[in-house]
Amino acid sequence: MMAQVKGGAGFVAALDQSGGSTPKALKAYGVAEDAWSNDEEMFDLIHQMRVRIITTPSFSKGKVLGAILFERTMDGMAEGVPVPTLLREKGIVPFLKMDKGLEAEQDGVQLMKPIPGLDALLERARALGVFGTKMRSVVRLGHRAGIAAIVRQQFEVAEQILSHGLMPIVEPEVLIASEERAQADTILREELLKALDALEGDRQVILKLSIPHEPDFHAPLIAHPRVIRVIALSGGYSRTDACAELAKNHGVIASFSRALIADLAHGQSDEAFDAALAQAIDEIYLASIVKA
Repeated sequence: MMAQVKGGAGFVAALDQSGGSTPKALKAYGVAEDAWSNDEEMFDLIHQMRVRIITTPSFSKGKVLGAILFERTMDGMAEGVPVPTLLREKGIVPFLKMDKGLEAEQDGVQLMKPIPGLDALLERARALGVFGTKMRSVVRLGHRAGIAAIVRQQFEVAEQILSHGLMPIVEPEVLIASEERAQADTILREELLKALDALEGDRQVILKLSIPHEPDFHAPLIAHPRVIRVIALSGGYSRTDACAELAKNHGVIASFSRALIADLAHGQSDEAFDAALAQAIDEIYLASIVKA
């Protein structure tokens, strides 16, 4: 799995919509809010959607390197086996989204909320054959103190993840709509380089970052020996725009969510569903390997 993530061609699918974003994802998929009456039913519906995606023929090794799963999806079944097992059988590396949402904004950023029971969760993920984890924070403004706090928190938790033998995806997302986007990108890169330099031994991480304000801005991070890979979130761009922007950045591959599943619908036939997913996968794959 390490060799595939580090050197494989393709992208990482983000299938990790959580409680706050699940209703929007289901609505976009064509499932109205009156289709469920409680959280359990809602999460069951989104699990069905995710299983449909990962069991579709076009969702396969060769273009999809890995998939980031919501905790309930990791614990669920697909085609009679645990979801991480099915992904590995398809040649796709499983990751787990393990953060529990965001704190209120302070100093222009939103830190992660505490993650109770993290050690137990990491051990369960490892037992299920998960390769790594993902955790998201948000940068809204170019404030040094806030961005430094986000990086510090991300790397403290990353050390805990590494101690369990899992690979952390560090995701401090800079909002692409921020009026201080360029300043935030610059400060974040500086703080990430400091944190990477401070990693001990042979410890390494994956970085999941917003597509930067200027092409190849992430080059120093890509070149850092403590970085396995830099992957990019779509950040609210349409798939067309996200792919166009990503293709300007050498060495960065996609990890898209909404841009991947935007054309999928609950009522589609299996053939139409697979065709729509295949088109999205092809576009994102090409943007991840072919640079303008």
